[in-house]
Amino acid sequence: MHTVSGGEVAGILVAVFWAILVSFLAVALARLAQTLRTTTKLVADVTDQAVPLLADASAAVRSAQTQIDRVDAIASDVQEVTSNASALSTTVASTFGGPLVKVAAFGYGVRRALGGRKEDMSAPAARARRTVIVGRTLPAARRTKRKKG
Repeated sequence: MHTVSGGEVAGILVAVFWAILVSFLAVALARLAQTLRTTTKLVADVTDQAVPLLADASAAVRSAQTQIDRVDAIASDVQEVTSNASALSTTVASTFGGPLVKVAAFGYGVRRALGGRKEDMSAPAARARRTVIVGRTLPAARRTKRKKG
């Protein structure tokens, strides 16, 4: 029989450990390859689904931009109409405002003049008790005292 030396036993042990290590590395590489294949398939599926979604999103953004442009045009038209209405209001006020105030003042003066003549004839003392403040006639103060009850 042949005796085995310590160096040979150590060599056999190293060879066995190397075989086990290579087996573990082979299993790990096989699992890594499987994971890479699954990942590649997943990325391909996501790409296939993402491209149409991106196209739809792009179309939605373009549609929104068109609507924003329309709203902007409407807002500028409303602003123009508002400025035109303001200018028209100013023109109408300056054209008709002064004459209308004059006609109203004239009518008030005529009314006061006609009303004043009737007062002169009926009760001159009543006119003396009235006070005129800025175109308004205030009645004379009451001289009777109220009874507290």
